[in-house]
Amino acid sequence: MALIEVDAIHAGYGGANILNGVSIVVEADEIGVIVGPNGAGKSTTLKAVFGLLSVSEGAVRFDGRDITNHTPESLVRAGLSFVPQEYNVFPSLTVEENLDMGAYIRRDDYRRLVDQVYGFFPPLKDKRRQPAGELSGGQRQMVAMGRALMTEPKLLLLDEPTAGLSPLYMGEIFERIIAINTTGVGIVMVEQNARQALGFAHKGFVLAGGRNRFTGTGKELLDDPEVARSFLGGGD
Repeated sequence: MALIEVDAIHAGYGGANILNGVSIVVEADEIGVIVGPNGAGKSTTLKAVFGLLSVSEGAVRFDGRDITNHTPESLVRAGLSFVPQEYNVFPSLTVEENLDMGAYIRRDDYRRLVDQVYGFFPPLKDKRRQPAGELSGGQRQMVAMGRALMTEPKLLLLDEPTAGLSPLYMGEIFERIIAINTTGVGIVMVEQNARQALGFAHKGFVLAGGRNRFTGTGKELLDDPEVARSFLGGGD
C-alpha cells in the first residue's frame, strides 16, 4: 500500500487552477522527487497535499486514509510534516528552542528526538544556543528539517530544500535527506537541482503546466533523452 497517493488532483488560487490532474504515488521507504520548470505546480502540489490549498477535484490518500482538504494540524497529528521553502525557522529563537517548537503536539519526553536531530545534523548541536537567524542558509535548512522531524513523521514534505545553497551545502542536505529516509521516513520533495536529486530518487515526477509529463524511477528519468533535453538542461 502506498504511503502517499495523490490521485489526479486539481487545485489553485482564486478559482484559477494551477494543478490540472497531478498524480503522485510514493511508498513508505521511498524518496519521491518532483521537478519541472517554474510555474509547473510543484510547490502547489505539496501545499495541496498538506491542506494549505483546497483541492477541487481528485483525492489525496495517506497511509490508506483519505486526507483530501484536511487541516494542516490534523495532518501533523496523522504523521505528515512540511518544510516550506521560506520562513521555515524562528530566527530570534535558538536552535534548540526551534526544535522545542516542533514538538508542540507531544506530551512525552522528547529529549531523544532532539538527540536524534543532532545525530542527523551534527553542526546544530554545537550551535544549539545560537539564534537560528544567525546561522548560514544551509544550517537554517537543517534547523527547519530538524524541527519537522520532532513530530516523528511518517512522511516529510520538503519544498526546495537546497534553494540558494552553495554546492557544498546542497550535497550535505541531500546526504541528510537520504539518511533520514533510511530510518523509515518517506520523503516527497520539490527540488530545483533536478539532475542531482533524481540521482538518488526512488520515484521521479516531472510536472509541466500543472500536469504530469513524465513519471518513473529517478534513473529512468535521467536516462530519458527527452527529459534530459527538455527539463535537465542536456541530453542528445
